[in-house]
Amino acid sequence: MTLPGSEMSLPLDILGLTSDAFAAAARFALPKGHGIARLLYPQVMYAGRLAVEDHPVSVDTVAAFRQHFTVGLLEVVRVVEEPGEFGTTAKAILKTHDGYEVECVRIPMRRTRPMSDVRGPMSPPVDETSDIGHRTSDQEDTDYTLCLSSQVGCKMGCTFCETGRMGLIRHLTAAEIVSEVVTVRAKLGWPVRNLVFMGMGEALDNADHVIQALKVLTDKRGLHYSQERITICTAGHAEGLAKLAALNWKRLNLSISLNAANDEARSRVMPVNRKTPLAELQRILAAYPQRKNFTLGVNYCLMPGMNDARQDATDVAAFCKPLGRVLINLIPYNPGNAPLTRAPDEDEIVRFIGWLREDGLPVRRRITKGRSIMAACGQLGNVELRKKPRVTPSVPAGDA
Repeated sequence: MTLPGSEMSLPLDILGLTSDAFAAAARFALPKGHGIARLLYPQVMYAGRLAVEDHPVSVDTVAAFRQHFTVGLLEVVRVVEEPGEFGTTAKAILKTHDGYEVECVRIPMRRTRPMSDVRGPMSPPVDETSDIGHRTSDQEDTDYTLCLSSQVGCKMGCTFCETGRMGLIRHLTAAEIVSEVVTVRAKLGWPVRNLVFMGMGEALDNADHVIQALKVLTDKRGLHYSQERITICTAGHAEGLAKLAALNWKRLNLSISLNAANDEARSRVMPVNRKTPLAELQRILAAYPQRKNFTLGVNYCLMPGMNDARQDATDVAAFCKPLGRVLINLIPYNPGNAPLTRAPDEDEIVRFIGWLREDGLPVRRRITKGRSIMAACGQLGNVELRKKPRVTPSVPAGDA
């Protein structure tokens, strides 16, 4: 573990530490009273506050904890909402300590039919960022998924994405990523059952901080999210995929943002394809460690006139063939402030889904939510932030 006073500046943000790391840091920093760290940790994660004074310890111990540790909740700048049939989609704009804004989205999801129904030709549209492994009953109540950001901006440069227009301003630290979850739960009272890394940024371009955040989010003494409740989405970041695979967390969900399945077309809309062409990406995904019932999510943003031809569907099927169990998440294009094309109409969506199913692929169509508040897929970010000076975070990812 990295000890206080060496690489990590004081005070340490507990939101970036696992319970073991927090206990070890407290033991190192405090001659007495450090034993209550195990009691403080769940309160920090659930309530977002360090209430040392609630415990029978000395004034000196309270002061020492506050000297060495902090809880870095983000500032809630504003919340915008869009009512919908199954609940309200809400976007929170949060401010970091150095004045940058990041966005996260709470998405309502209706519990619908089980996974066995996915292949049916008459399957209905489903919620955006669907929790595909957990549709286990016909009960139609609502869960909420939180779409998390991992960076301020993004350097991937995907042409259909508002965040990509920003460029990369800086990575979020592990503490800031976890703080998105803790802040919206503690300050806004949002219930959050599932987490998806599909907000601002390429999660695996910030792999070290994201992996540390995963360790904190799944800590049994803290928020205790199960791996099955978390999905990492990537544009195909090869080095980050290698780091994620090295965890050997076989119950963690993974999805790939594909959007075109021939190199020429994909390189036009996703520059990362020039570094990791489709054949190499296919090889990496085929070798990714999988549990027995693992399903790779393949996200496909349908853009009229750009990737919606019959041959495009055939190419998707060829790409997916060696990847084991996959599920195509078809996402109707959401125009941003500099649209590439229009949103597809209903006939175009249904036609493309039909072609994919003809080629033997299970498909789910994501119901668009949050488009009116710029909270849908590809719409997060504020290009004006490019005008701010670019900095790098001063806090490293930390240790498990």
